[in-house]
Amino acid sequence: MSGIQYPNKNNIAASSEDNFSARSGMMIFSRVFPAVLMLSAAVASAADYPQRPVRLVVPYSAGGSTDTVARITGARLSERLGQQVVIDNRTGAGTIIGTQIVKEATPDGHILLMATPPLAVNPSLRASVPYVLERDFVAITNIAASSNLLVVHPSMTASSVKELITLLKANPGKFNYGSSGVGGAGHLAMALFTSMAEVEALHVPYKGGAPAVADLVAGRLSMMMANLTTAQPHIRAGKLRGLGVGKLKRSPLFPEMPTIAEAGVKGYEANNWNGVVAPAGTPRAVIEKLHREIVATLQEPAIADRMAKAGLEPVGDTPAQFAQYLKSEAAKWGKLVKTAGIKAE
Repeated sequence: MSGIQYPNKNNIAASSEDNFSARSGMMIFSRVFPAVLMLSAAVASAADYPQRPVRLVVPYSAGGSTDTVARITGARLSERLGQQVVIDNRTGAGTIIGTQIVKEATPDGHILLMATPPLAVNPSLRASVPYVLERDFVAITNIAASSNLLVVHPSMTASSVKELITLLKANPGKFNYGSSGVGGAGHLAMALFTSMAEVEALHVPYKGGAPAVADLVAGRLSMMMANLTTAQPHIRAGKLRGLGVGKLKRSPLFPEMPTIAEAGVKGYEANNWNGVVAPAGTPRAVIEKLHREIVATLQEPAIADRMAKAGLEPVGDTPAQFAQYLKSEAAKWGKLVKTAGIKAE
């Protein structure tokens, strides 16, 4: 009996407290440890990213302005990331086919979308779309912006925006304009112009901007709102006449050409933009790395020079700024689509 030690009440209480503390510690550890692992995995994924080629989906055919932006940026970005950036042209359904491919992709940063105005406009333009912009995508950065140019065939008597407005008001519905399709950037830019200038013109949609420009050059169209990248060689060759720039500031490539806003339609602004978004759920650290490397690419003199020669202006804003810009674009063009009764075919 004398060899047996009985704990007193104080020892029992101390032992219970120790056990409780241990159990509590294990409970806290069991809850915190997975979160730590997730955080570590995200950090590791950013450090190791990319682990294979990055697929940049361009929802247009090769050779257009968006494809040009993707290829100028992608080539140098491949070197910075240490993995090839593969340009994947997926056309169709007003950019929705390419958009849906990215939306449904694994959100790990290895598949991205070249975003353009239809990404923000389609939800207003179409009866239904397979995505919700703010829910299904996360913004990375707006890479480059380019101006729309109001251009006319040389046979048109108008030599300025004001003269064109006067001509259109005197001949409502007589003259036509082309675009890459119903709801495309050129169509919406021209619809905004006719609405603000209070004039009428017949819209002729094409399956792409290139055939529309070809018909304008051939004289089968009167005018159009063309991308600067596409229009500039025809203007310099005298095959088209540029009347005004769609941005609020003049283009360095055509410093003598006034903006549409200063030439007669106060407040007019319709820009083309090309940004990058990723599927929702892509790790924040990966988004930040992509943003950092894309912006660094845009700041390189050689890249900036190639952009300028193509009529493009590098942007490189933050993910938050680009997300807000997408939201404002959706609101602006959504209002026009509703007011003008524009519906996708």
